[in-house]
Amino acid sequence: MKILDLAPEPYSLYLQCLEDWSDEMKDAGNKKDLWFKAMEKNGLRVKLAANDDGVVGGMIQYIPIERSHVEGDGLYFISCIWVHGHKQGRGDFQKRGMGAALLNAAEEDARALGAKGIAAWGLSLPFWMKASWFKKHGYVQADKDGIAVLLWKRFSDDAEPPRWIKQVRKPVLVPGKVAVTSFVNGWCPAQNIVYERAKRASAEFGDAVVFTEIGTMDKATMREWGLSDALFIDGKFVRTGPPPSYEKIRKLIGTRVKKLKAGYKK
Repeated sequence: MKILDLAPEPYSLYLQCLEDWSDEMKDAGNKKDLWFKAMEKNGLRVKLAANDDGVVGGMIQYIPIERSHVEGDGLYFISCIWVHGHKQGRGDFQKRGMGAALLNAAEEDARALGAKGIAAWGLSLPFWMKASWFKKHGYVQADKDGIAVLLWKRFSDDAEPPRWIKQVRKPVLVPGKVAVTSFVNGWCPAQNIVYERAKRASAEFGDAVVFTEIGTMDKATMREWGLSDALFIDGKFVRTGPPPSYEKIRKLIGTRVKKLKAGYKK
């Protein structure tokens, strides 16, 4: 196994979370590319894990926490660590130590860069980025928001724990229209897919729908709302993990449009 820094050749693979075989990724647009180019100038680090044959099977991205979607000071934040686990494409690389190797490499790099600690997030439920996996590697819980757990590992005694940015506002209704509001940061292709599908579905209904994009790459905007990536239809939160299909998003919008035309909206 080899741990590699991101190079130009596998860049497109990284943008697709190693899932270049997936039709889902065709809906992700260019938000991840824009995010990478902006954050690369602000300390973003990416490492890949490859097997002995040179086939990339895992990735990790981490960034100074001040540039991330959580609060903290002097830490690095792991926004994503992923070892390809599907049979399609390059195949299943999980349970071979790639995740641990990537995590160790990121920690060593963050220490060398002078970080006081490193943070990550995981889910309290047993799938995808599990909080329990990070705990096995010495991370402790710092904060929690629903099933999303914020964890960290301290490197220095004066390090302060990170905190979630909590939601403080939600979009308002638009009189006489269906309001579709998409918050998008760019760091996660899955959430970028939601944005692209919502934008495309909204356009199908013409003037009946007002689609608003709120970019949260700027942290001041993120703090203003307390949201990084989210979708609202007439002020109601739409669950976006995993990304709902285009058809489902269109149906949700269409239902609101029908009620609007029928003179009923609440």
